[in-house]
Parts: sequence; structure tokens; C-alpha cells
Amino acid sequence: MIHIENKNKIDSVVIKETLYIGAWVLIFSAIMEAVFLAIGKWDYTVLLGNVLGAAITVLNFFLMGITVQRAVGKEEKDARQTMKTSHSLRMLMLALALLCGILLPCFNVIATVIPLLFPRIAIVFRPLFDKK
Repeated sequence: MIHIENKNKIDSVVIKETLYIGAWVLIFSAIMEAVFLAIGKWDYTVLLGNVLGAAITVLNFFLMGITVQRAVGKEEKDARQTMKTSHSLRMLMLALALLCGILLPCFNVIATVIPLLFPRIAIVFRPLFDKK
């Protein structure tokens, strides 16, 4: 449950869940790097694309958590608007990062895009590791 004691303090649940997602993104990123290496397609652009995609996806999850934390306790209309605005801005952030990953030659496009799927996979695995 998200606490609303101090609006400026990041709730421990947001931190815990972001660390969970970050750990899985790191694991899946290492696997992806190994696959690129195994098929002979690895170069520095794979690493840079992976770093960009992984960083932006974990940041997106963290910002979503903070938004949910701030929306709790607001009136329904205000909470809905907060979530809607956050979603729009986070999607813009993801789009700009992907645009950089596609247009700049220092990033491998595939290695930039694939990490965006990692949090969804991590969420699927969550029930296996949830102690409750």
C-alpha cells in the first residue's frame, strides 16, 4: 500500500518495485548482450542501445510509481488527470528516446527497442517471487 505521509518523499514501495524491475532489466539486458555476442552481431552500438533502452524503461517505471504515489489521496478527477498527464509525458519521453535510438548511428535499433519489453516480462514473473 502506498503511504501519503509526505508528498515529496518517495515511498518505499515505489523504490522496492523499481529495484525489482531494474534487477530484471539488468538480467535480461545481459542475456540480450550474450545473444548478440553468440550470433556474431555484437558491437559497441548494441551496448549503447541496450543502456539507452534499459535506462529509459526503468526511469519510465519509476516515474509511473511516483505518479501513482502522488495521485493517491487526490479527488478522483484530479487523480485521473494526474495519471493521464503523466502517461502522456512518459510516452513522449519513450518516443524521444526511441527516436534517438533509431536516428543516431551510435545506437543499435534492436538493442534499444527490446529492453522496453523487459518490465512486462518481469511483471509476469512477479507472482513466482511474491512471498504473499
